[in-house]
Parts: sequence; structure tokens; C-alpha cells
Amino acid sequence: MGRAGTWDPVTAGVVLARLGPRHEPALRFFTPREEAVAEALLDHVLARSPDDPPVPVLTVIDDRLATGEYDGWHFADLPQDAEAWRRSLAGLDEDARLRHDGRGFPESGYGERDRLLRHVLQLGSGDWYGMPAGHVWKLWTRYACEAYYAHPHAWDEIGFGGPAYPRGYLRLGRGLREPWEEPR
Repeated sequence: MGRAGTWDPVTAGVVLARLGPRHEPALRFFTPREEAVAEALLDHVLARSPDDPPVPVLTVIDDRLATGEYDGWHFADLPQDAEAWRRSLAGLDEDARLRHDGRGFPESGYGERDRLLRHVLQLGSGDWYGMPAGHVWKLWTRYACEAYYAHPHAWDEIGFGGPAYPRGYLRLGRGLREPWEEPR
């Protein structure tokens, strides 16, 4: 963020808005139950803890789905993203209830969630609630990663120094530092 003064006004506006006041708008797509399931899923997939900086992943995903801002494609064997999200969250919650004495996914413990998610992942192209499990997994991780790594709080985690527009990047090789970057 120390380089924000080098950004053009549009880039600065976009990045700084992501850090703006944290008044979470009411979700428009997810129902309250879907919100609880999705939040637990996203926290687990992204390995987030309460001590991590706040990144509004669920809010970003909810906004995309509410406005129909999809990637422009979807797997032919999955419904459109909005419907796939609804069905997969319901399936995840149902699986948890069946396996954990009626407790849904958000109410399950970490290990229970982990085993359930590993089961979905290990099904691969197998059917899971009428959808290929591997494609559902890719849907979840695609949306989660796009929302998370678009936020400045996540950039340090991946070594991204922030936008270099309009000055650009000069050193594109692995392990090379830009003239303006400090040694670690």
C-alpha cells in the first residue's frame, strides 16, 4: 500500500475500495443457511483462522452470483454457477447431517468437515448430488481463490507487491526483484 501514490486514479480507486470501511452489506444471493454453510466451507478451503486479516470472500461471491457476474463459461455437466452453488451447499449440509447425528456442516467440527470435504474431492468425476464432485470442487475453489487473492490483505501471502501500473514490471524472472522492491 506504500506504493499507492504511483498508481493511476482508477487502479488506486479499485484497490483502496477493497480496503474501505468494513460495513458488510446484506447478502443478496445466499439464504441465511446457505451463508452459514458457505462461510464454513470457505474458511476451511482457504484455511482461514479468526486471527487472519478480514477478507470478505463470501460477500464478493454473493455479489457475483446475485448480479450474474459469472466467468462466461461453466462445465457442461454442471448447472449454471448460481444453481450449482445452491445445490452443492445443500448437498454439503445434507452430507454433514447424515454423517454427524443431524448436525449440519457449519455445526460440525473441523475434523468432520475435513473428512467430508476430502470425500467430495476424492469422488473425482463421480456423482455427488447429481453433479460431478470434481467439477463442484473446482467451482468452489475457483470462486474462493478469485475472491480471496483479489484482496490486498492476501497479496503478501503470495508475494505480490501490488499493481505496478502505470510504471509496469521490469523483472519478470523468478527470484528477481524490481528496483523499487526492498530485500526481505
